[in-house]
Amino acid sequence: MRSFSTIGIGVLLFLGATASAQKNTGRPNIVFLLADDLGWADLSCYGNKFNESPHLDRLAKTGIQFTDAYSAAPVCSPGRAGIMTGQYPARVGIIEFIPGHWRPYEEVVVPRNRTQYLPEETVTIAETLKENGYTTGYFGKWHLGDREAYHPLNQGFDEANVGQGYYNVKYTPDRETSKGKISSEQLADFGISFIEEHKQAPFFLFISYYDVHVPYNAKQELINKYLKKKKVSGYPCNALYAASIEQMDQSIGRIMEKLKAEGLLSNTLIVFVSDNGGSVSENKYPGITKGKFPVIHKAKSSTYNEDNPLQYIGTVNAPLRNEKGSVYEGGIRVPMIVNWTGIISPGVSSEPVTGVDFYPTFIDIAQASIPFNRVIDGTSVKPLLFKQTIKRDYIYWHYPVYHHDVPAAAIRNKEWKLVKNLVNGSFSLYNLKVDIGETTDLSAVFPDKANELQMALSIWQSEVNATFPAENKDFDIKKRMIWGMHPDRS
Repeated sequence: MRSFSTIGIGVLLFLGATASAQKNTGRPNIVFLLADDLGWADLSCYGNKFNESPHLDRLAKTGIQFTDAYSAAPVCSPGRAGIMTGQYPARVGIIEFIPGHWRPYEEVVVPRNRTQYLPEETVTIAETLKENGYTTGYFGKWHLGDREAYHPLNQGFDEANVGQGYYNVKYTPDRETSKGKISSEQLADFGISFIEEHKQAPFFLFISYYDVHVPYNAKQELINKYLKKKKVSGYPCNALYAASIEQMDQSIGRIMEKLKAEGLLSNTLIVFVSDNGGSVSENKYPGITKGKFPVIHKAKSSTYNEDNPLQYIGTVNAPLRNEKGSVYEGGIRVPMIVNWTGIISPGVSSEPVTGVDFYPTFIDIAQASIPFNRVIDGTSVKPLLFKQTIKRDYIYWHYPVYHHDVPAAAIRNKEWKLVKNLVNGSFSLYNLKVDIGETTDLSAVFPDKANELQMALSIWQSEVNATFPAENKDFDIKKRMIWGMHPDRS
């Protein structure tokens, strides 16, 4: 009798899971997983020999790993605005993280965000999916407006809890959580609960991690693991950074297990991506803490003493040039994995894709329509998931502010990329196929290509109403690197 009951219960569970999956057939669930400041070269599936991400590795192995994926911007808020709207950040008017950096004595005065929040009139991907029968949920870091009026609950999400940090995160609206849990564990709890409640109908679940943003913090047992692990040459091997990656990976693993247990894997598109390129360090700015800013949370400062360089550096983006806050590859190229069990075949795609592509792609996959008279800059990359091609000439970036580099813009056409300095007007041309590190300027060798890309970039900047730096009457060469309070910071 016990054996019969066990078999009967198992059959019922199987049939129930299968039934719930069948109800979504043709209109798949979409699970979007967003890392914070994770570099292109940080995951083991992208070749990293120190960090460990077994669940993401498995997603990559059984899905499609993109080698040439990009954020729409080299920092958080504009990159996220691109994801939410399908529009380039320059068009949205959010060109810098909210509220932004400010260097009052620099050579130029940089433009400011048109709004310090995602404009309320913006039609987000969540609003469009919701109008087409999807239940929508957002959990984690938002960074597109702090006030209630700009909360994701007012941007198309049926459920949303916003908060950022590692431990003791306060979520808005309030949500009972365990104070002992790190945020990646809490976000897995939120996601699992959302799946459980809405598994009978198509859903859009957006989980936005704080990992691996500074200051790094992680579970002590994971930190200890990487402190003991054998180091590899050519990489910092920061134990807190590696632990932050693995704790996010564990959270993703729990979400995957829930989807599997509910029989939803074959009817769920899963996308993992980072919001911008990797943040290497905070050491670049004289005038602040003698030019050094620890990247490790003060609660774990004893992990490395002040003389240890790992107190001030988390990762490197090699072979890519530069880091977060720059339109060179290190600031904008990101890891991206797409998985759809049983629907798409495993593989690797080298086709350039960018953050503004998610909106039209999800609309395409959900068999929905883009709102009437809505400008969408992105392109649906659904064909790439089925080994087909897409037609697109250019991808653009416009980042007219100081961060880890000077104000600059960039354009990519196939293997060619042009970077333009928005302070002095100089430019450089690179062939990414043979020079992924952007080490050799080819503008003098291929002047026609450089001119073509300059012209295309200029036309696009005009089309999206891009804003530019202006001459600074208070320019002081001795003070130029000092950071000040941004005028829009309250």
